[in-house]
Amino acid sequence: MTDTVASTRNPRVSPRRFYAAVALAEVITWALLIIGMVFKYSGVTDVLVSIFGMIHGIATVAYGLTSLFVWVNERWSAGTGIASLVAAIIPFATLPFEKWAERTGRLSSRWRLAGANAESPRTVVERVQAWCLARPYAALGLGVVAVAVITTALLLAGPPVG
Repeated sequence: MTDTVASTRNPRVSPRRFYAAVALAEVITWALLIIGMVFKYSGVTDVLVSIFGMIHGIATVAYGLTSLFVWVNERWSAGTGIASLVAAIIPFATLPFEKWAERTGRLSSRWRLAGANAESPRTVVERVQAWCLARPYAALGLGVVAVAVITTALLLAGPPVG
């Protein structure tokens, strides 16, 4: 069996694993940011807030894009999708949301628009997702560019607090 056939039947990166990994990264960066804030407000140094704040910002943007991507795959309701995005605002909430989504069957083990039994995309968004799933390395590159562009735009708009 070739790697291509094997990967479409049992993908290494399922929606469940992809979402869980990015949700965990977002939680870890929240912890780093809070550690940096403790150092800042205890008078030790404020440089960690700048470093960990940037890392957390990048992770949060990546989590948001991941949520949108998985939302399309899983056909989440608007309420579930919005809740996944709101989870990024509340410290450490992405992991409990991911666990809840897993427990309630909202995260699957396969991409429905990829592989031998793929559904046909019906909307423009699904066609984009199918294209990404068929070209994972190109999609990863585009994802990195999207995170960089969005993060840059947010930085140009100004810091989250005055």
